Amino acid sequence: MGLLSLAIWTPIAFGLVLLAFGRDEHAGVVRWIALIGSVVSLLVTLPLYGQFDNATAAMQFVENARWIERFNVNYHLGVDGISFWFVLLTAFINVVVVIAGWEVITQRVNQYMGAFLILSGLMIGVFTALDGLLFYVFFEATLIPMYLIIGIWGGPNKIYAAFKFFLYTLMGSLLMLVALIYLYTKSGGSFDLATWHALPLARTPQTLLFFAFFAAFAVKVPMWPVHTWLPDVHVEAPTGGSAVLAAIMLKLGAYGFLRFSMPIAPDAAHEWGATMIALSLIAVVYVGLVAMVQQDMKKLVAYSSVAHMGFVTLGFFIFNDLGVSGGLVQMIAHGFVSGAMFLSIGVLYDRVHSREISSYGGVVNTMPKFAAFALLFSMANCGLPGTAGFVGEWMVILGAVKFNFWIGFAAASALIFGAAYTLWMFKRVYLGPVANDDVKALVDINAREFLMLALLAAAVLYMGLYPKPFTDVMDASVAQLLKHVAVSKLN
Repeated sequence: MGLLSLAIWTPIAFGLVLLAFGRDEHAGVVRWIALIGSVVSLLVTLPLYGQFDNATAAMQFVENARWIERFNVNYHLGVDGISFWFVLLTAFINVVVVIAGWEVITQRVNQYMGAFLILSGLMIGVFTALDGLLFYVFFEATLIPMYLIIGIWGGPNKIYAAFKFFLYTLMGSLLMLVALIYLYTKSGGSFDLATWHALPLARTPQTLLFFAFFAAFAVKVPMWPVHTWLPDVHVEAPTGGSAVLAAIMLKLGAYGFLRFSMPIAPDAAHEWGATMIALSLIAVVYVGLVAMVQQDMKKLVAYSSVAHMGFVTLGFFIFNDLGVSGGLVQMIAHGFVSGAMFLSIGVLYDRVHSREISSYGGVVNTMPKFAAFALLFSMANCGLPGTAGFVGEWMVILGAVKFNFWIGFAAASALIFGAAYTLWMFKRVYLGPVANDDVKALVDINAREFLMLALLAAAVLYMGLYPKPFTDVMDASVAQLLKHVAVSKLN
């Protein structure tokens, strides 16, 4: 079994083992198996880094085997500089989420931990699939464990949120399935992505394909105006669900633009690039303003995620190396920072059982260690230099200025909104005198919570201070993508 298959099926196998433990009387054993499974799943991805060749844009660690011979569907896996870091990010976040739910989840522990482990493997499958139908299977399969996570362990309106999440994302994906079938027919019966990338297409088919993929990927990112499902889902999802949704699942849509929309329909991508840039800027500016008036911390960070992902799609559709690389770096950084923000809110919610900003005030007086972590993550969310949040946004802004000064100016100005809503939330929650008896009774983070936040803090600082390993991996693949997209496919 290859390294990528190990990365996919190791967490899934551990997840299935956990589902065999039917009662909560084994919860202690279940937690340890889940932790061992998540750590092993992370360890099997580490050889990828040591053996990855930065100098080539070709797919590496390729595995190709027949799956459904009648329809020429293959179990075809591989990674390049675009997808590489998302495999490691997914495995890393899974470890953090298992630690986060260690004491909080007390019912159906085996199903909770098993769902996250299975979800982790499926998401790695999305990032590594080189067969169109295999990608679709993994892409849709990720909905099932996340639907259960929200619907079983979520808040009071969890059923509504779970259905909204499932229907929004599924409906967009149905159009993508139509696009995949068209490409299969047009290519003479192949689901191979490389074959599709080389397929000459007329303008109208390219446009229809671009919008079919847009329907699936824009909802997943989510882009404005199809973002309305995200705040409701984040508010109702358990803390771990929110962390994985923001850190990894939103990236599936953005990744799809690079793997499908742009290389398969490059002429349509250029033709509609201005529209994509406009939608991205609206997300960055307007949604940032919406975040500023939120009173629920989770909803504020959810809108913040939409704004930050707006930088990602902006970077992609300005079609230069700084923009695309910056968008990829922003995706990875957002995985660390947004996950940390949601887990920090979870630390407070576990103690006070409220997400309302008005329920807090002066938390720094009773939880100084936790407040230090929260300050770091808030600053990273603002894009402070020296943190992961700065690198990608700065690269995208530089790329945008190179593309068009006023687009770069608008994107840079929008950073003010990000700083405003994040710092204003931090001020009201953490600073000042102790606001009430609930805050007065707070106890600082324990060893488990410290470990969880320290892992994320280390990642945020390392990426902010030394981003070169991240960018070096993606440079060759980004250059190859841009070279491919620059050539018209009109036949």
